[in-house]
Amino acid sequence: MLDAGVHFGHLSRKWNPKMAPYIFDQKNGIHIIDLHKTAIKLDEAAEEMKMLAKSGRKILFVATKKQAKDIVSEKATAVNMPSVTERWAGGMLTNFPTVRKAIKKMGTIDKMKEDGTFDKLAKRERLQVDRQREKLEKNLGSIRDMSRLPSALFIVDVQKEANAVKEANRLNIPVFAMVDTCCDPTPIDYVIPANDDATKSIEYVMNVLCKAIQEGLDERKLEKDKEAPEETETEAAARTTGKKLRARKGAQQVDVEAE
Repeated sequence: MLDAGVHFGHLSRKWNPKMAPYIFDQKNGIHIIDLHKTAIKLDEAAEEMKMLAKSGRKILFVATKKQAKDIVSEKATAVNMPSVTERWAGGMLTNFPTVRKAIKKMGTIDKMKEDGTFDKLAKRERLQVDRQREKLEKNLGSIRDMSRLPSALFIVDVQKEANAVKEANRLNIPVFAMVDTCCDPTPIDYVIPANDDATKSIEYVMNVLCKAIQEGLDERKLEKDKEAPEETETEAAARTTGKKLRARKGAQQVDVEAE
């Protein structure tokens, strides 16, 4: 964590007093985050995310700042989790049905291109549809497979993503977040005190969390594989019982006819 610069906070004059429990010291006008507490909080967050992934739930990763967007998008995609890295559209959670309609619109345009309907449009209409499709892809493409509200949010920079935090709080969706010394940790359920400006710091935290998520997904897959043979045996037993019952009924019918 030291090598990744996770311990560097903001300028001491810009600090939020509510972050005091997570600050170790001050050096050259910059707050130093207590990495012992960061490690504890990061482990707690990782364990909780692992359990969410194991139960088949989705975690939405949100990071629109330049130094975080590419890392978050790559790591979230690797563990099959949705992400928002371009712009947080207002109402993405609180007005989710409307967002789903926009995503369905993307699917409709794709079908038009596949069945040839798109080619029959006038050139001007095709350009308009293409622009609309590009805009939707840019803002919503990463969540197109999210058919329902996420079970949790992970946020880099809670100040920049304040709207996402508010919407999650309003819907009682748990929020995991990297919280720097200038931020208010109050609305965050799982605070990870860390430098949210350095690329290496963000990558370090993402690696730990995504590794935990992958472990949860692997355990879920193993459990499903174990259950599958048991289900097959049960079905086989049911089929055998069914055959025996049908055979008995057939024998009884023959006896009746003979009499």
